[in-house]
Amino acid sequence: MKCMILAAGYATRLYPLTENFPKPLLKVGEKTILDWLLDDIDSAGLVDGYIVISNHKFAPQFEEWARGHKLKITVVDDGTSTNETRLGAVCDIQYAIDKLQLNDDLLIIAGDNVLDFSLTGFMKYALEKQTSCTMRYYEPEAKKLSRSGVSVIDDKEVLLSLDEKPEEPRSNWCTPPFYFYTAADAAKIKDAIADGCGTDAPGSLASWMCAHSVLHSYKMPGSRYDIGNLESYENVKKTYKGIVK
Repeated sequence: MKCMILAAGYATRLYPLTENFPKPLLKVGEKTILDWLLDDIDSAGLVDGYIVISNHKFAPQFEEWARGHKLKITVVDDGTSTNETRLGAVCDIQYAIDKLQLNDDLLIIAGDNVLDFSLTGFMKYALEKQTSCTMRYYEPEAKKLSRSGVSVIDDKEVLLSLDEKPEEPRSNWCTPPFYFYTAADAAKIKDAIADGCGTDAPGSLASWMCAHSVLHSYKMPGSRYDIGNLESYENVKKTYKGIVK
C-alpha cells in the first residue's frame, strides 16, 4: 500500500502565513501537520511508501523536509505555480500515478487536517472489506453540510452516493478527505477524468467511483480538525492534544 498526500494547494485563506510556506508543514504543537499524520499511519506497518504531491512553488520545501525524515517519502512536483493554474486533486492523483507508474492500493489523504484518532482502524477496515473506502462523521449543522461532501450510506455501510457541497444535503454524513482505493479502482481514475468527473475536490472521485465500484464507509471514532483559515489554525494550536483514540 502506498500513502498519497494531497499537498498541491496554495492555502490562500491562510495568507500571509502560507504565502511562501506550505500549509502541511505548519507546526501544531511539537510536530508539523504532516508528521502528525505520517507518524500515525506508519505505526500500522501497512504502508511501504509515501508520496507527497506538491505544486512547483513549494516542492523544494517538501523535498527538504523529506530528506530529514526517517520514512521513505517521494515528492512529486505537479508543475503548477499559481492557485489559478492548479491541476485539482483528482488530476494530481492521476499525475502521480502516471509519473511513478503506480499499481498499488492507495491511501489518499489531505495534508491539511489533524485527527484525534488513529487512521490504523480505517486502513484495517478497508483491508477487511477488500473494497475502496471513505470515512464519515455525523454533522448536525446544515450550513456545514452545504460546504462539505455529503454521503448516503446503506445499512451495510456501502456508499450509495456522495455530493460535494450540496444545496440540499441528503444526509448528515460528512465525508472528510481520507480515502482508500484498491489498485483495481485506482486504475479507473483516468476513466473518471475522461468521463467528466469533477477534478478539483477529491470527493468528486469517490462520488464517481461509487457508481462504478463498491465502496464502504468507515465511521470515524473521533474528531477531525480542518485547518482552513488563520482562525482555525490558531484554535487547533491551542486545543489539539494529539491522537487520543
